[in-house]
Amino acid sequence: MALSIETEVQYLKGVGPKLGDLLRRRGVSTVGDLLEWFPRGYEDRRAARSISTLEPNELVSIQAQVINVRSMQMGRSHRKMYEVLVGDSTGRISCKYFRVPYKGYFERFQVQSHVRVSGKVTVYRGMLQFSHPDIHLIGAEEDDQDELLPLYTETEGLRPGKLRKIMAQAINELIDHPQDPNASFKKDLSQKEDARWERNPYKALPIGVPESLPQWMLEKYELTSRSKALKEIHQPPMELGAKYLEFRSPAQKRIIFEEFFWLELHLAAIKAGVQKEKAHKMTGRLELVDQVRASLPFALTGAQSRALAEVLEDMKRAHPMHRLVQGDVGCGKTMVALLASVFANSNGFQSAIMVPTEILAEQHFKNATKLLEPFGIKVALLTGQLKAKEKQIVHDEIAAGNVHLIVGTHALIQKEVSFDRLGLVIIDEQHRFGVDQRNQLKSKGVSPHFLVMTATPIPRTLAMTVYGDLDVSIIDEMPPGRSPIVTRKVFDSKRDKVYGFMREQIGKGRQAYIVYPLVEESEAMDLKDAVSEFDKLKFKFPDLRFALLHGKMKPVEKEEIMRDFRAEKYHCLISTTVIEVGVDVPNANIMIIEHAERFGLSQLHQLRGRVGRGEHKSYCVLMLSYALSEEGRFRAEIMEQTTDGFKIAEADLELRGPGEFLGRRQSGLTGFKMANLVRDVGLLQDARKAAFEILKVDPQLKSQEHQWVNKKLLETQKQYLG
Repeated sequence: MALSIETEVQYLKGVGPKLGDLLRRRGVSTVGDLLEWFPRGYEDRRAARSISTLEPNELVSIQAQVINVRSMQMGRSHRKMYEVLVGDSTGRISCKYFRVPYKGYFERFQVQSHVRVSGKVTVYRGMLQFSHPDIHLIGAEEDDQDELLPLYTETEGLRPGKLRKIMAQAINELIDHPQDPNASFKKDLSQKEDARWERNPYKALPIGVPESLPQWMLEKYELTSRSKALKEIHQPPMELGAKYLEFRSPAQKRIIFEEFFWLELHLAAIKAGVQKEKAHKMTGRLELVDQVRASLPFALTGAQSRALAEVLEDMKRAHPMHRLVQGDVGCGKTMVALLASVFANSNGFQSAIMVPTEILAEQHFKNATKLLEPFGIKVALLTGQLKAKEKQIVHDEIAAGNVHLIVGTHALIQKEVSFDRLGLVIIDEQHRFGVDQRNQLKSKGVSPHFLVMTATPIPRTLAMTVYGDLDVSIIDEMPPGRSPIVTRKVFDSKRDKVYGFMREQIGKGRQAYIVYPLVEESEAMDLKDAVSEFDKLKFKFPDLRFALLHGKMKPVEKEEIMRDFRAEKYHCLISTTVIEVGVDVPNANIMIIEHAERFGLSQLHQLRGRVGRGEHKSYCVLMLSYALSEEGRFRAEIMEQTTDGFKIAEADLELRGPGEFLGRRQSGLTGFKMANLVRDVGLLQDARKAAFEILKVDPQLKSQEHQWVNKKLLETQKQYLG
């Protein structure tokens, strides 16, 4: 039987029903899926290193002998850590695993057996080690003789050698010697039916590996064919060995470009669709905007003025605004949004601001009311905590058009809420919302203008993917007069000194936060927790008033504690990361983060942003444990060196990848099989350019050479939009 990329994988020679079922559970259903199971790296057997020459953070391969294999209980948990100790004539190194790659993995390694170890060298407590490396028995059946060996993610029940064999079989049948899988059906067709069959790629099974990109794109961006790329990724030519190790080979560049292209085409199509929608075109009535600006006790920064001008210009157009305003904590994004709502009001339209927490909703409502109601702009608050009667009154006022700006949480998207003339939708802290919630709010107006604000600065590469369908305004300037937050990393031995400094500041009338990574004590982790430390600190400092806040509390409890803390009823708030977003207490000027090495850079920056919001000099203390990894130390040093959120975001992206920045709206964007947003930014830019080019020359993708592109776009839209 001739195979196609759509043939079920079990029918590939060497697979069968049992292995086919295992592959399906891993997401490999067809032979085409198998070819897209890309190596996560390569082992260069031409350059095996000796243990004494290894350096931290190197990706290397060594040949050694097994000295010992053992498992150890991890603390008070039931989990085990596994260690394979290996050595050569120059030294020893430990290979550690916190999970079993597959059943029987460690039983293969006998003392004195010869192995090849490949992976990244890390440091733990001053000692070099491998964490989850690939270990192959030298001379075993699974240990191929190729000098550049593809390394695949380990799968229980499927040895690496077996996977490489069935991959070679797929390449042989689909790429080296492809046959027409339709031949047995086509022999019974009439000449007229046959011609019709050939013209319709959706009915005929493709022969071999079809080309998905048009010829003009391959030539313009110097891309190799898809079939050649797939073959060489799994069977890399030796002369390009170094490029494969660095993901710079022509084959890898082709697949990376393609992965970016499908996403960027999807985003470009969304943007093109938005530009076809009709929106409420707002006229240039800026008098009220100017009056509100003049009433402010401060002047807008140049960056705020620029962002506001871009927003207002969008709102004057006949199609809906889709704009992201991003900037660092405290740069003044909310003021830009409020002035945009004033412009909407001048044109007779309502605005809605949707925020992720009740605390943030109350803050926005309070600030907006104080600023706007003197100008006749009525502001309403709609949250889940309102009583049924209060909610109904707000619903009626919104429907009647008696309120002009509505601030709320998820309560805004309930079906009972009906707007009179919704013209502007503002979503604050976008990464906290899913696309469904965004669209539900948007659907309450006839193509309203749409403004996103995020206080987590987005690196340029992510902005092209996560928000590729939005125009972007950046507020890269802070209001004058704010002194930078002083940040220091401190080890546990200096704890009493930190507490002494906190008491000194509280004595001057200030307030403090202490943030913990856990709510309660955990058997699995030897970390301080908020509940236990709350009791200890109350006992240690009986003259200070402490409050406890964490995510397991009921919303009404959390709201009450925050209101009381803002009202200065407490000196110190003991909390978890529940305070990460939007909490604004100008009198609080000390942030102590316990086990700071457990937090990512983005999270540390957001927590630090809870202080420095008033006139008082502010401080952030990063409490660190002595068992500090190199990565944890690097994060702490970055926090000490800069308060620039954009620089911190770039560093965080490099350290941890894009997942930290993405919510449900972007689910799948971290699922690139080969592309890397940091490493491959040049290819990302090319792919984005190509996506807009193809829609410009063929908006409907109806030409013959774009049929595969159109098919793939429909698949991508289904993947992201459901």
